[in-house]
Amino acid sequence: MALGAWAQRVDETLTRFGRRPEYLLQMLIALQEHENWLPPEALTALAAALDLPRARVEGVVGFYSFLHAEPVGQYRLLFSDNIIDRMCGSEALMARLCHSLWLAPGQVSEDGLASVDVTSCTGLGDQGPAMLVNGRAIAALNEDRIDIICELIRQKLALDAWPVELFQFENTIQQRDALLSCTALPGDALRAAIAMGRDAWLSQMQASRLRGRGGAGFTTAVKWLACRDAPTVEKIVVCNADEGEPGTFKDRVLLDAHADLVFEGMTLAAWAVGARRGFLYLRGEYLNLRPALEATLARRRAEGWLGASIGGVAGFDFDIEIHLGAGAYVCGEETALLESLEGKRGTPRIRPPFPVTHGYLGLPTVVNNVETLAKCCLIALHGGAAFAATGTAQSAGTKLLSVSGDCARPGIYEFPFGVTVRQVLDACGASDTLAVQVGGAAGITLAPYEFGRRVAFEDVPTAGAFMVFNDTRDMFEVAHNFVRFFAHESCGFCTPCRVGTSLLAGTLDKLAEGKGSPADLLEIEDLDRLLKQASHCGLGSAAPNPVIDGLQKFRPAYERHLMHADFSPAFDLDGALRRARQITGRDDAGAHLPQQPEASR
Repeated sequence: MALGAWAQRVDETLTRFGRRPEYLLQMLIALQEHENWLPPEALTALAAALDLPRARVEGVVGFYSFLHAEPVGQYRLLFSDNIIDRMCGSEALMARLCHSLWLAPGQVSEDGLASVDVTSCTGLGDQGPAMLVNGRAIAALNEDRIDIICELIRQKLALDAWPVELFQFENTIQQRDALLSCTALPGDALRAAIAMGRDAWLSQMQASRLRGRGGAGFTTAVKWLACRDAPTVEKIVVCNADEGEPGTFKDRVLLDAHADLVFEGMTLAAWAVGARRGFLYLRGEYLNLRPALEATLARRRAEGWLGASIGGVAGFDFDIEIHLGAGAYVCGEETALLESLEGKRGTPRIRPPFPVTHGYLGLPTVVNNVETLAKCCLIALHGGAAFAATGTAQSAGTKLLSVSGDCARPGIYEFPFGVTVRQVLDACGASDTLAVQVGGAAGITLAPYEFGRRVAFEDVPTAGAFMVFNDTRDMFEVAHNFVRFFAHESCGFCTPCRVGTSLLAGTLDKLAEGKGSPADLLEIEDLDRLLKQASHCGLGSAAPNPVIDGLQKFRPAYERHLMHADFSPAFDLDGALRRARQITGRDDAGAHLPQQPEASR
């Protein structure tokens, strides 16, 4: 595109977003839609118009994996590299596509038409393998679908001309309880809460004992009260829909099938704390959902459930914007999300201060998970005591579980808190189960003797992922995949995480290559202590969890990779000297390092 054309695109984008620096990420996403990358002239023009250092703009582009400062082709194809997708055959399908299009992974084709690579979890573990094509998700991949995609690319058809059924996926709801069975109409919960009054509504939230469903489990009412009581007049409500934990897809289903409950929950939060602005931070992998979500927001405005004087109450003014993420797992952490929402790199903040007093643009901000906000509607409709009557003493209500892996019926299951792991396995048709990963890569690996444990904050807490592995699976490979995920997703802000996750992944790579020794297992334990004690945020401290759990519960899977009794370096120093031998013309024994005898296997 000519320089003048880019200048016009930048100006149109600036006008669309009000020339506000906090919308920088949204501007970059919008600009990239035109050519599938962001050329230097566009970044320069954007930085100048926003009065930002160009390095700041380029730094934001470099942080998010879905933004590109170099051409990636007319079609950017990203295969989900989640362990569940691998179990479904994603690697073979990616190889088939690369062979058909004469592509090498990680490279752009010679004609500049396409590029193929991997991404982390696409939130489609119930119907994988899956991929993204220019940000749009395609599920249920098989050889036939891969061949169709290859032909569409060769024909250079625009994505809007591709068969619609390619981009359709199911909401595999397998078991419903209070939330997924809710038949309330838009506005019903708001009418009930408005009738109570703000203070009484907050009292019902306190009585409900609702805890955050994003994994941390912080009491929702406490968060809302702190935000309400903050001295600043303007308050913000944020829905965290950056569902990036591998194996989790419950928020995708809620946003697709029950969007009104989510938006009504945000409005209930606004009624409680006095907020006028709300944001739904939607992960980039869920781009497919945005048109329907925008349509739902437009309908709610037309019906009087968003905008000015909601429900006929003068002064109850609240509206919601959708902001897209761009491929950064760390933005699921609430302060990193707020940084991203402000158009910055998603680096977690140091706390205190907490978002409830100093959140979005320094304003008091409530940040809640999709499921948490949807559950607020049940409390408004039926009361806090009724909600608290289900579940356990410390975990009220029900929990949505994203079940995937080796089971007959993957999908979404809603259980009261306190359900045992074995009960979930029975419900989803799992057999010969070797292990269950609860809570995603950052969660807990459970062995069969633990299947009597209960899903609850006081026992096995979870954001919702429930990954099943039968006795044909190698738990070393499972942990290996998770560790590579953390190394890829580290934001790089702090040295312990940036270097530690890379060293941890490198150690498991070494074991996988048959160069491991007992010394490497000790190194893993040292890295675990380092990451847990020195990391800036939870990503680094959680990174060793799957390996440490694996060593404790499935140690033989690791010991099979110990091919040396003593330490053996992964780096081939003698091989690295090959070029020097060529230059000097020497290849005698003295030009080689002495070979150490291998230990017997």
